[in-house]
Parts: sequence; structure tokens; C-alpha cells
Amino acid sequence: MTTPSHNLVCAPIGVIRSPYREPAGTPIQPVFAETVECTAELLPAYAAGLQDVAKFDRIWLIYWLDRAPPARMRVVPFRDTTERGVFATRAPSRPNPIGLSCVRLLAVRDNLVTFRGADILDGTPLLDIKPYVPQFDAFPAARAGWLDTATSNHTHADDRFAR
Repeated sequence: MTTPSHNLVCAPIGVIRSPYREPAGTPIQPVFAETVECTAELLPAYAAGLQDVAKFDRIWLIYWLDRAPPARMRVVPFRDTTERGVFATRAPSRPNPIGLSCVRLLAVRDNLVTFRGADILDGTPLLDIKPYVPQFDAFPAARAGWLDTATSNHTHADDRFAR
């Protein structure tokens, strides 16, 4: 099998502002940060793209994990003590460190998006915003692999993925 020869170009559309400065202690998923208010500041060139976003309750934030450690194909995820394949986890040490968080939208004003539920470090580059659509995005009966039987109840990161 050969590697595809696509050249990918991706540039931030803005930056995420949150109270989290270090990975350790940061919530491991948005659900564990439901009361934390944050903002996404879009570059002025992208502000017009926010038209109609305020009508949604939730949005997906897609961002670059710029402080993630090098990729590892096997990791011990935060909610487990067993080594797993990285693609069966949400660990940050990925070949392409792309983050995805579904957050509760609070307000849109000019080029600022205010939201709750950030599990994102302050200063993280924002790549895209997409609306959360329950009809398309919710599958409550779906299996969750090893997480269905996980016994760990960690809600915040430790230093296991420190550089």
C-alpha cells in the first residue's frame, strides 16, 4: 500500500480562549466542563461566516492540538489502565492532532463566539466550526467499545501525555 500524495493546507480561522493553561488538570471531554465559559475569536476575514450560527444550541469546534505530544499508535487513555490503539481513543498524541468538541453555544457577537463546555487549552488554533444537528449527530444507542466497560472515572487530564 502506498501513502496518498495529497498536500494538505490548513490554516487557523481563529483562536480559542479558555482558563486552561496546562494539559494536566484540563477536563478530558466537554461534558466535564459544562460550567466553564470560553470564547473563540475568529480572524476578521471569517466573521461573516458566523451568520445564523447563533440560532443553534450547540456547535462543533474543530481545532489543532498544537501542544500535543508526538504521535503514538498505542496509548493508555485517561479513562482506562489498559493500552489501546490510538484510533480507539481520544488521546491527544495522534498522527494529525485534530481536536473535536461539541460545546453549548451562548452567544455570537461580531467575530466572538462564547460557549460552555471547553476541554481546550488557551490559545489553541481554531480550524473550523460546524453546527451540531441532533438529527444527524446523535446516536444514543451506539456501542462505545472499551468505554462501555471502563471502570475508571477520570474527568480531568493528568500528565500521561506530557511532551
